[in-house]
Amino acid sequence: MLFDLLKNRDIFVGTNGDRPIAKGAFFWENSMLFSVCLPIAQLVEAENFSEEMFADLTGWTIFKVILTLVFTFGGIKLIQVLTNFISERVPRRFRLLVKQSVPFWKGFILILAVNYLSSLLINFSEVNLIALTGTIAVTLGFAFKDYISSIIAGIVALFEAPYRVGDRVQIGDDYGEVVGYGLRSIQIQTPNDNLVTIPHNKIWTETISSANSGNLEAMVVTHFYFDPNVDVEQVIGILYQAAYSSRYTQLKLPVTAIVVEEQWSTHFKLKSYPMDARDEFVYQTDLVRRAKKAFARQGLPYARPMATATEDGKNSSADSPIPQ
Repeated sequence: MLFDLLKNRDIFVGTNGDRPIAKGAFFWENSMLFSVCLPIAQLVEAENFSEEMFADLTGWTIFKVILTLVFTFGGIKLIQVLTNFISERVPRRFRLLVKQSVPFWKGFILILAVNYLSSLLINFSEVNLIALTGTIAVTLGFAFKDYISSIIAGIVALFEAPYRVGDRVQIGDDYGEVVGYGLRSIQIQTPNDNLVTIPHNKIWTETISSANSGNLEAMVVTHFYFDPNVDVEQVIGILYQAAYSSRYTQLKLPVTAIVVEEQWSTHFKLKSYPMDARDEFVYQTDLVRRAKKAFARQGLPYARPMATATEDGKNSSADSPIPQ
């Protein structure tokens, strides 16, 4: 076989007895085996590889490729619409579970599409598979290292679950609800109704804070500042009443009031949970509204920034935790 190969490649010169003589070939004395130099073998394999790697591209094949792409992206959009539709109509405790299934279904559709397209366009022999894998790995490693890093981080995030669809998370300077989970990134809807896209590879370098970690409830901390001479017990009683009387409060979870003495004020923190984390800001507004009505009826004094004299003789507010 190798003798014919040398002859077909026009490098066969002649014979010396029973042994062939070829350019670029090395032979062992008194042996039936010989080897051909590496460049010749690589040239022959490369030609066979290029002829056999890709399937014949016919009109019918192109039509099936286009149809597959249309069904793939249509299926992904349909999954997103259906999960949003279903999640708003199932019992509250199943809402996040339905939304958190979106990454799985998207990945499933993409895997099926890639597998089918590969079978249409590529002849998967053992040699082709090894060569194709190596080529793709090297190409993607250099050209798309950040993209690949985000994809790998997305896969890791599926198992470690630092965030899920429906979670309220803080990543860097961005805070909001995770409303989309893609192959490369997540989408966060902020309280200002902005849609922020964050790549998954942020999990390698950024601190990720999740307020509810897959649960419906998320703690809400409401701050109040009063004069240092205020009746602490009276304020705490009003805060508890405001929390327990709100229709948004999840009564199964604890309500806590914490008092911290600041430099120019007494700082009260009311920690409680709404029944749905999406009601965070509506709930906080309701608590403040209820508490301030009670404070006004009781005439409780709010904190006042202490005035200090400046060099020009005018009064200015000293540093205080109270926003001016």
